[in-house]
Amino acid sequence: MNTKKKALPIRLPHAEVLSSIVGPLLTWYEGQSTLRCLPWREEVTPYHTWLSEIMLQQTRASAVIPYYTRFLEALPDIESLARCDDELLMKLWQGLGYYSRARNLKKAAGVICAAYGGQLPADFAALLDLPGIGRYTASAIGSIAFGLPLPAVDGNILRVTMRVLQCGEDIAQPAVRRAVEEALAPYYPSGQAAGALNQAFMDFGATVCLPHGAPHCATCPLARLCLAHDAGSEQQLPVKSKKAKRRVEQKTVLLLHQGRALALTKRPDQGLLAGLWELPNLPGHLTQEEVEAWLAARGLRTLTIARLPDARHIFSHVEWQMQGWAVELTSPDAMVAEDASPLVWASPEELADAYSVPSAFQYFLHEHRGWTSHA
Repeated sequence: MNTKKKALPIRLPHAEVLSSIVGPLLTWYEGQSTLRCLPWREEVTPYHTWLSEIMLQQTRASAVIPYYTRFLEALPDIESLARCDDELLMKLWQGLGYYSRARNLKKAAGVICAAYGGQLPADFAALLDLPGIGRYTASAIGSIAFGLPLPAVDGNILRVTMRVLQCGEDIAQPAVRRAVEEALAPYYPSGQAAGALNQAFMDFGATVCLPHGAPHCATCPLARLCLAHDAGSEQQLPVKSKKAKRRVEQKTVLLLHQGRALALTKRPDQGLLAGLWELPNLPGHLTQEEVEAWLAARGLRTLTIARLPDARHIFSHVEWQMQGWAVELTSPDAMVAEDASPLVWASPEELADAYSVPSAFQYFLHEHRGWTSHA
């Protein structure tokens, strides 16, 4: 007999207040929408909405715009995305990070072509079944592209809702997200207003009900309805538990030159930055003698070696603390990576056009460009 108790559903206090915020938010959005001119809002299609929502995950809108434009120029529809070469896909995504998003886009495009004739399904459950699409993204696509009455609960909606209701539940908990979704759902309109309301929440959270510092309560159209504002507690909400501390990894990155060419290796097909090209790197912080010994053990002769300034890169769960060495070699013929996989020698032109190197290594690539400009 299973005696384990099921967690009780969370009920938000004063949820009836939410019925009163829809009209003011839509009115505010209609007056403010020209301030956030974003390309995916100018020509709304299901593909454009899907692509923009995936790119906007963990990424600022201003950073996404050039990637979005370049991506659509290369892959203008779902069919071309499904057929896209993996190297081109990674190159188009280079710099956006979270590369699994791009891989899932291609996987989902294949499913859409096979099961839905190349058109995104106008159904929440069907969207949710696609690779890389969770409840938020399915709701955003459903509301913006198809007019379905679906709250797209992101950090903005959570923050606004917790403040309006003066609710101290932890928004890091999935149950709280679902509770907000269920509390808002009865008040969501259908048709164009559904997408407009979700976009209103996004813009409102980005420009008025700010996540850091004081929200702009003096100009807020919801101020008279906001229970946190009435109690003077808006800056204490929402409550969000801290994430686990990031793991720290030390790495030694090797900038290996042969004339103008630079050595690259490919990461494993699984795990962090799977399948991308990277600069050769070794665990730990190695001394010059250790680097030279590692090279010599692989039959490589060093002409010059110079220490580079340290760099670091932060992922969601791990931080790389990197030191670098710029090494000019006499010959690359015997070069192998730590795992015995061959290295590729890339010219500056190939680095720019063909190889996708994640942003974690961009500082050292900048050093390489300085090197080749004097070579």
